[in-house]
Amino acid sequence: MDVADPLRHFRARFNLPEDLIYLDGNSLGPLPSDTPQIIANAVSRQWGHSLIKSWNDHNWIGAPQRIGNKIGALIGAGLDEVVVADSTSINLYKLILAAARLNANGTEILTEAGNFPTDIYIADGAARTLGLNLRLAESNALSEAITEQTALVVLTHVNYRSGYRHDIAALTRLAASKKVPIIWDLSHSVGAVPLNLRQDGAELAVGCGYKHLNGGPGAPAFLYVSGALQATIASPIAGWLGHAAPFDFTDEYRPAPGIAKFLAGTPPILSLLALEAGVDLMLEVDRPALYAKSAALFDLFAALVSAQCPALNLASPQDPARRSGHIAFAHESAYAIVQALIARGVIGDFRTPDIARFGITPLYTSFEDVWHSVQILGEIMTTGVWRNAEFSKRRMVT
Repeated sequence: MDVADPLRHFRARFNLPEDLIYLDGNSLGPLPSDTPQIIANAVSRQWGHSLIKSWNDHNWIGAPQRIGNKIGALIGAGLDEVVVADSTSINLYKLILAAARLNANGTEILTEAGNFPTDIYIADGAARTLGLNLRLAESNALSEAITEQTALVVLTHVNYRSGYRHDIAALTRLAASKKVPIIWDLSHSVGAVPLNLRQDGAELAVGCGYKHLNGGPGAPAFLYVSGALQATIASPIAGWLGHAAPFDFTDEYRPAPGIAKFLAGTPPILSLLALEAGVDLMLEVDRPALYAKSAALFDLFAALVSAQCPALNLASPQDPARRSGHIAFAHESAYAIVQALIARGVIGDFRTPDIARFGITPLYTSFEDVWHSVQILGEIMTTGVWRNAEFSKRRMVT
């Protein structure tokens, strides 16, 4: 299977330790091999030599829009509909306040129970700021939960535990029929599953840069607003770089046209350039081949675990159209099992209360990686080594 893999050469484009199998790229993507040289150049030649001239000479000032357009190509957005700025949380807060104010009749913000906690916290804080209520609905009841009382829906496209994937087009059409906007969080989607926001009718989205885009820890996030909505939506943060003419230094704020109005403070250039390296790498990839390999890796992992580790219950959807780039298994001692795997050189992660989660990112995960990982997992389950106290003691797990 590895010999026949058209993406196998991309593994050499990452700095991966030889003594471990890395199955956590859905939390933090590994270091692309081009990134250190790009950052070294930005530090020594651009910052070190050109100094402040680099804002123009090396187009630092255009980085948020330039990289935004590159991400736009990955998510099916149009030109100048995506900008890179701030964190996912801040961008989500911006869009919640901006979008909720477009729907004056709604009294509540709707999200789903079990959404990523930060999204719930941000939505709750924004709701209180706006004088609205926050309502949580079960995933399978979202369609009925969108009513005339709903000011806004906030959903994560891919569930961070199970990998379940919502149907963006169907839910967006349903919400639009009731004149309710939806903000989509694409953090576990971009670079992992097919996305075509324009085709699906999506108008608002956010996402992070440090998972499948391999932009580095704490990489800047992105924000999407469809071109059709840009003239009528306003950013709640009137930042300097979101001004129509920031270098006029006027006392009066005048928002920039288009997506640029959602910029705020000075962009973190070194982090942006690291993210751009990861995005450029992803743009080289044949994405249908990427998604096909992701499905094949999942199917192999699921089949091997079913045969060798029957005590682990598959917690991810089996339908490829309803799942993402990681596979999850439920077990009451999932934390200890994951810790025992890490001790054997297989890096997965744990999500409360009982999920062992493994990123099967196709650019650098091989079919042999999956085979070896499940062999080690089978040994751990058979010997019961995970029951040792050293593996059961909770530590911080990102």
